[in-house]
Amino acid sequence: MVNRALVTLAFLAVPMMAHAEKIAVVDMGEVFEQLPQREQISKSLKVEFGDRVAEVQKMQEEMRSMVEKQQRDGALMSDTQKTDMVRKMESLKSEFQLKGKALDEDMRRRQGEEQNKLLVQVQKVINTIAEKEKYDMVLQRGAVIFVKPDADISGKVVEALSKGK
Repeated sequence: MVNRALVTLAFLAVPMMAHAEKIAVVDMGEVFEQLPQREQISKSLKVEFGDRVAEVQKMQEEMRSMVEKQQRDGALMSDTQKTDMVRKMESLKSEFQLKGKALDEDMRRRQGEEQNKLLVQVQKVINTIAEKEKYDMVLQRGAVIFVKPDADISGKVVEALSKGK
């Protein structure tokens, strides 16, 4: 029974070996790290969200100064002043949390949108390189245990995207 299984495997393996496929590998993490477009996206997002980030930072600084004032002058304040200070701090804290959370969500969403646009460009370049160099298959680097350096096309992808091709 074992012999039959080995013979069957041998017969199946022969046609597969006769039709060896040309395979390439791409390290997507490395590609995204090296892309100059990544820095441009980062700069554009900083410009887009700069006002909101400054507003949240201003609120944070305001809260910090209120806490310092409370610690410094708390013993000298009347009960109504202390109550007013605590109310202001709670109000500012809840507004800060609300605006901070909204800002984080918006920034994450926009960053995801920009990364998806970049991913489409990367995919097009990979397809172009694969067709040009007649690769049968292109795999992610993480899916492969070993690959010869000449089969890794990550550098070619970065180069093509850097040139704007």
